[in-house]
Amino acid sequence: MENMMIVVTGATGNIGAHLVRTLAEAGRQVTAVSRGGGDVTLPDGVRSVRADLGDPDSLTPAVAGAEALFLLITGEQLVGGPDPELLLKVAEAGGVRRVVFVSSQGVATRSDAQGYARLIAFEEAIRRSGLEWTLLRPAGFYSNTYAWAESVRAERTVAAPFGAVGLPSIDPADIAAVAAAALTEDGHAGQVYTLTGPELSTPQEQAAAIGAALDAPVRFVELTRAQAYTGMSQFMPGPVVEHTLSILGEPTAAEQEISQDVRRVLGRAPASYAEWAERNRDVFA
Repeated sequence: MENMMIVVTGATGNIGAHLVRTLAEAGRQVTAVSRGGGDVTLPDGVRSVRADLGDPDSLTPAVAGAEALFLLITGEQLVGGPDPELLLKVAEAGGVRRVVFVSSQGVATRSDAQGYARLIAFEEAIRRSGLEWTLLRPAGFYSNTYAWAESVRAERTVAAPFGAVGLPSIDPADIAAVAAAALTEDGHAGQVYTLTGPELSTPQEQAAAIGAALDAPVRFVELTRAQAYTGMSQFMPGPVVEHTLSILGEPTAAEQEISQDVRRVLGRAPASYAEWAERNRDVFA
């Protein structure tokens, strides 16, 4: 499948941008799909298509002649939208035979939570589709802490709830690397990969890691759950905020377990938060 066309949805996001670059550097044919209207800088040779997964038919030009699809839903699509089967039928009609879907660890650990119903529906539709599929279930993303960038730049301060609770968050670049393997290599069909970082890290420790990357102290301020909800609900649907805060504050044993799936797929350990912070120090400087 060396010359197959690969379609990447969410191509300008924290996972998608890494994935597009990884595939392009490997010489793959890539179609980058996003719904934004602004200028997007893509690697040479990458085709850009504007489409909205809320309108499955808009994906038709992107998947025409494609064989593999990286599928990621965000924002309002996490809580509602067209039936997943409609989108999969458009993809299959275009020629797609392999799909890699970004789900969430919470699908397994909190399957009764309203905020995961949409991801579960997509997983079930993909399993029934007849396509060759791989499901990725990552823990929280290191890049979620981009939300602290403004306060770190202005006041060298991080404000977050549950400062002493550790979770095995992951570098989006590692999710992208696993996705690239599943899209381009054999042996991943029917696999469900739980993707975590190499260790538990708390918000307090993450703030300290940002400070170390900047070579400047960063002060941590503890938020209440209510304060965190108010801030997060400005850019996340309410049900998603609720289950996110539950995981952040009261993680289950499974949600604090370190998975070995990144190492199994890539043959190396995932990046630590400190490594991510050093690589992204300019965001906080």
